[in-house]
Amino acid sequence: MTWKMLETQHEGAKIKVIGVGGGGGNAVAYMLSRELEGVDYICANTDSQALRKSQAQSQLQIGGNITKGLGAGADPELGRQAALEDREQIQEAIKDANMLFITTGMGGGTGTGAAPVIAQIAKDMNILTVAVVTRPFSFEGKKRTKTALEGIAELEKHVDSLIVIPNDKLTAVMGKSASLKDAFASANEVLYTAVSGISELITRPGEINLDFADVRAIMTERGTAMMGTGIGHGDNRAAEAAEAAIHSPLLDDISLTGAEGILVNVASNGDLSIGEFMEIGELVQALAGDEALVKVGTAIDESLEGSLRVTLVATGLVRNTVIIEEQRKPRVVVHNDSPRAAVTEHEVHSVRHAVAQVRGNAAVNMDVIDIPSFLRQQAD
Repeated sequence: MTWKMLETQHEGAKIKVIGVGGGGGNAVAYMLSRELEGVDYICANTDSQALRKSQAQSQLQIGGNITKGLGAGADPELGRQAALEDREQIQEAIKDANMLFITTGMGGGTGTGAAPVIAQIAKDMNILTVAVVTRPFSFEGKKRTKTALEGIAELEKHVDSLIVIPNDKLTAVMGKSASLKDAFASANEVLYTAVSGISELITRPGEINLDFADVRAIMTERGTAMMGTGIGHGDNRAAEAAEAAIHSPLLDDISLTGAEGILVNVASNGDLSIGEFMEIGELVQALAGDEALVKVGTAIDESLEGSLRVTLVATGLVRNTVIIEEQRKPRVVVHNDSPRAAVTEHEVHSVRHAVAQVRGNAAVNMDVIDIPSFLRQQAD
């Protein structure tokens, strides 16, 4: 595997983010509050009341004939039928996209049922399709978790790459004393980081820009993916940020060994040195195989003020799974929920920094938080 600097130029690829259901709508609202550049937003929902609150450029009410605008009632089959009912409307909304991010909180009705249909529509239109979804907190109940796992398995069939963020990992970083509000805000921050870490390589100026073809090469037909991010400070900031990204506790139980593709975004306020760039490269090489395709780009983010942020997306991975077989029920692939043995101080700092950004950049209200079904009057 060779590590090289890529002198390519952005050619105006159209990137869209579609938030599906209540959780996806909340994620889009958060991204809008963070002013992510170069991306168009769509919200799709069966709940007309929730949709009216959206500030996205496009709002799609799906399944009006089926749900009467009242939501899917935590029934993924209703969500699936809703998306099928408005297939042409979905096609029209995404027709000019080169890359589509689908984001949702898995386990509800609309997001779990409609997201795979939307992904299939996008793939049929030859759109690079990446899903970034959350898995429910365990306290949301076994039924919601089971629904989420089944939905994730279906979604994975129809996307180029799938990043699953298990909400339970947040407790390993934030601690059980963290407020419920901060926990859900952090989940939205991680969704934002995954989307921005990929999209800004194309849309945001930097010393080393990647083009859409580079991103497509890493993410097309790659299956399971993971995302990690880390922030470093001081003289050892490059190693600190890279190590935190590589060992992020906010990832599903996935081994980076054998990754087929790795996309790296190194963000700074413009003071990144060649030595730091090469140091990050060496750390990534240590975990990538000889046949892995590695693309690295840089972005300028003045808000970092001397710090350095590394976002890493690895694709073509093998997820650690166990098979649960229930009597007279089909097999369900369940992700291994065993916690990591230890969480480093760097990892804790990265997520606490993210929570600080939530508080500093946008007032988080209850409309921007993915509230579990048992706390909502009406499940999405």
